[in-house]
Amino acid sequence: MRFAFSARRAFTAAVSLGLLGAPLAGAQASTISAMSVDGNVVTMAFDSAVDGASGLILDTPRRLAVDIQGLTPGAMTASGGPVLQTRVGMVRPGIGRVVFDLAGTSVVRQASLSDDRRTLTLKLADASPREFANAARAGRISYAAFTPSQGQGAVTVPLDAPAPYQLPIPAVEGRADKPLVVIDAGHGGHDPGSLSVDGRYREKDATLQIAKAIRDELLKSGRVRVALTRSDDRFLILQERREIARRLHADLFISVHCDSAPGSNASGATVYTLSEVSSDQVAARLAAKENRSDIINGVDLGDTSNDVGNILIDLTQRETMNASSRFADILQRQLTGQGIQFKTTYHRFAGLAVLKAPDVPAVLLESGYITDPGDLRKLFSHGYQHDLAVGVTQAVEAHFARRLGRTDVAMAD
Repeated sequence: MRFAFSARRAFTAAVSLGLLGAPLAGAQASTISAMSVDGNVVTMAFDSAVDGASGLILDTPRRLAVDIQGLTPGAMTASGGPVLQTRVGMVRPGIGRVVFDLAGTSVVRQASLSDDRRTLTLKLADASPREFANAARAGRISYAAFTPSQGQGAVTVPLDAPAPYQLPIPAVEGRADKPLVVIDAGHGGHDPGSLSVDGRYREKDATLQIAKAIRDELLKSGRVRVALTRSDDRFLILQERREIARRLHADLFISVHCDSAPGSNASGATVYTLSEVSSDQVAARLAAKENRSDIINGVDLGDTSNDVGNILIDLTQRETMNASSRFADILQRQLTGQGIQFKTTYHRFAGLAVLKAPDVPAVLLESGYITDPGDLRKLFSHGYQHDLAVGVTQAVEAHFARRLGRTDVAMAD
C-alpha cells in the first residue's frame, strides 16, 4: 500500500518517514560496480542489492544528488551528455551519495530501480529554467516509486520505511545554570576540508583538535556549559551543525576552521560573522568554499515561510547578527592578547550557511592558513591550540559578563 505526496512536501515526507535514515536492518553494504552515461540515460549497477534510492535537483551550481541506502562509496565516476562530472561520497553511515554536476538545466524524467535492486536507471531531459527551478524547490523524490507519469510532480513513499532520522544531539558538559557554548569543529568524515600543500595534513583534524582544546579550557573555567557538534571524525551537514545549536538552546556558537590559499603567502587568523552580502571578494570566495560542503551533500537551505514569519525571522536575525558582531570584536581582541596573529585588524562578514541560525549568536574562526608552512606548524601544535583556547575562553567570559551587565570580566561562580 502506498500514499502519494506532492513534490513540494517530498523532502519533509522523506525525512519524517526515514528516507534519509539508516539502511534496512540486515542489509549488506553495496558498492557501485559500473556507472555509465549514454546520451541522457544514467545507469548505475551495484554489486549487491541496495535498500532504495532518492534524489534532489540542486541549483547554483546545477547538480543532481542521488542518495542510495546501503551504498558504500567507491572511486567510480562517469560523464557525458548532460553530466559534466561525477562524485561519490557518504552522507552518513549507511547512505552513499552520487553527485552529478549538470551541464545545463536537466531534470529526471524517468527513474527505475530494478526488481533485484542492483541497477538504478535515470533518464534525464532538458528543461526550461523555470521548470528546473521548480524541480529544485520540489525537494526529494523517491526513485523506488518513481514513474514517468509522476515526473517531477509527485512521489510515493512506502509505509514500511525505516525509522525516522534523528538529529545527532551531543552531550552537554557543565553546570545546568550556566550559559551554553556550542563549539563546531569544521568538516569531518568524508569531507577533509582544506589540505596542506603536500596533502599530508587535513583541516578536519586540526579543527577537531582545536575544538577539543577550547572545550577543555571553557570547562576548566567553570563558567559555561559546553557541547561539541562532533567529537570524532564524522560528517555533519552545515544545516545539522547550526540546528544542533538551536535544539540545545545555545547562547553562543563558534565554528572552527582553517583557511587556505595555495600559491600565496597568506597567513594569520580571521573572524567572520554572518552577512547576506559578503564584505569583499575574499569573504565571498570563503562563503562559496564553506557552503559547498553543504551543497554537494544535497541539502536545500532555502526555507519557505509566510511574510509575517519572514519579518519575525529578519528582526531576530538582525539582533543576533549584532550580538555576533560584538562577540567577534571581543574574540579578536582577546586572541590578539594571547599572541595570535590575524590577517586583518577587523573581522569580516560572509554569507556562511553554518552561521545562519536566526536566534543564536555565531562566529566562524579561521584559525590560520593550513597552506602556509608557519601557520601549519602552529595549527597542529599544542602550544598554539592552548593559546587559541585561552583567548576564546577569555572572550566568552567577557561576552557573557557584558550581557549580564557586569563591569568586570569574571563571572560569579
